[in-house]
Amino acid sequence: MPRIQIELPDAFPFSTELTLYLSHMNAAGHLDNALLLTLVSEARCRFFASMGHKELDVDGRGVIVSDAALQYLSEAFHGETVIVEIAPQDFNKYGCDLMWRMRERDSGREIARGKTGIVFFDYQARRIAPVPEVFRQRFVDAT
Repeated sequence: MPRIQIELPDAFPFSTELTLYLSHMNAAGHLDNALLLTLVSEARCRFFASMGHKELDVDGRGVIVSDAALQYLSEAFHGETVIVEIAPQDFNKYGCDLMWRMRERDSGREIARGKTGIVFFDYQARRIAPVPEVFRQRFVDAT
């Protein structure tokens, strides 16, 4: 089976720094693969907060992760500070992909990259909902 290869966009409109704690490490002493996704989830939450939203309220709609793909590129260790960058792309009627890259802050070493597919959800109606137009326009008009 071929390896996953993730192509990143040229620019990322959002970035945040996260410190790697001992609780993020696995038995081998480097960043645990499952906890890497936890860090990406924290970055995604901060991404929405930077626009004044919560993941459960983006112009009245919630966000649900529909799929995820990632590519590990190097180890990361306790005490390092990482930068997670996020760029929305490939919009459809109900969602988009949040492309992301994680780098070590001081060296710039790329640790991982990936995409998280999201769909918007109307929790009152209990069904997927169209992408909020304000959110779409913020990124579609920027490209």
